[in-house]
Amino acid sequence: MKLSQLFSRTERQAPKDETSANAQFLERGGFVYKNNSGIYTFLPLGWRVMGKIAQIIREEMNTIGGQEIFMPALVDKRYMEATGRWDVDVAFEVRGKKEKEARFTLGWSHEEIITEIASKFINSYKDLPFSAYQIQTKFRDEPRAKSGLLRGKEFMMKDLYSFHSSEGDMMNFYSEVRTAYNKIFERCGLKAFYTLAAGGVFTASTTNEFQVISSVGEDTIFVCTQCEYAENKEISSLKNESLCLKCGGKVKEEKSIEVGNIFPLGTKYTEALHLQYVSERGEKNFVVMGSYGIGLSRLMGTAVEVHHDEKGIIWPESIAPFKVYLIVLDNEWEKGNQIYQKLLDKGVEVLYDDREGKTAGEKFADADLFGLPIRLVLSAKTLKEKSVELKRRNQGKTELVKLSSIEKIL
Repeated sequence: MKLSQLFSRTERQAPKDETSANAQFLERGGFVYKNNSGIYTFLPLGWRVMGKIAQIIREEMNTIGGQEIFMPALVDKRYMEATGRWDVDVAFEVRGKKEKEARFTLGWSHEEIITEIASKFINSYKDLPFSAYQIQTKFRDEPRAKSGLLRGKEFMMKDLYSFHSSEGDMMNFYSEVRTAYNKIFERCGLKAFYTLAAGGVFTASTTNEFQVISSVGEDTIFVCTQCEYAENKEISSLKNESLCLKCGGKVKEEKSIEVGNIFPLGTKYTEALHLQYVSERGEKNFVVMGSYGIGLSRLMGTAVEVHHDEKGIIWPESIAPFKVYLIVLDNEWEKGNQIYQKLLDKGVEVLYDDREGKTAGEKFADADLFGLPIRLVLSAKTLKEKSVELKRRNQGKTELVKLSSIEKIL
């Protein structure tokens, strides 16, 4: 991609009404555009990041047997009334202009819809277990929409739903999802703590969250510094500096960002929507369910909160929109074009700063703001050495690399 052709542009000043790092840098870098509080457009750079995150999630969900589907955003009132969730405060009701009352809600969760769909295909124990997931926009009337992508009214989410013949089988899959989630967060460059939490409007039982420690987080967790056992403050009896219930290690209080959650749903939804299966003994039993969510946009915002400095973002390579930022100085455009094309031919993702009239300082500042893993600078000085200057975004030093070996290094 040539920077001169990129749809968005960088801004020198941070938005006046934003204090969180992800809101400031993502808007300044042209990754997102803020339409309203908690509502964003993902611009080309930001959408590439989201695509990388989605691909990682798909790979790990497919590995544990999840099958991808796509459900409607408009959810009929009858679904939510069946489970008593029509009047939940977070919902946006949808009413046609000619209608007096709303018949739909904008989907904020899809347990009811997937349960009814499953009832068409699940009849016998032989049809179980089964799991399906989607990556889709969710809508929630969030009264505290703030902190950029960390808390929004409209956001991208992966929600996985599983169906089982028993609680034990569901909990076995629950453990598989936990492992898959850990892999997802690690691949996205984040350390997430598996945390005991409340069920909220999803289930009456305790659930589990995946929390990333961050000073801007709205959650508070107590985490053991030794075995990493963690509990959300909302349900915890632990205290700062107390002893861990599992290993006796010291417990520390931390602010954190929830990036994922998993819920043992039991038969709450299958009883409400009459989803049963016939067992080996010929008995009719209600299907046992689990629900598992990851907020893609929140994951993106969290990555920025964890990986940045005063100059801009420092993307983990796995989710960076491009791997290389190529800068040409001293009008060495012919050689710059050649290197750009060579890297493209080798499958290297390159953002080529081909803008004329920009100073070296402006280009370097934008490189730091964008936060791509590798910066290459081609100038008259480096060409005398038949080299290019290479700098990794997460390191301070630069090095000269021979043009003949740059492809191998990248």
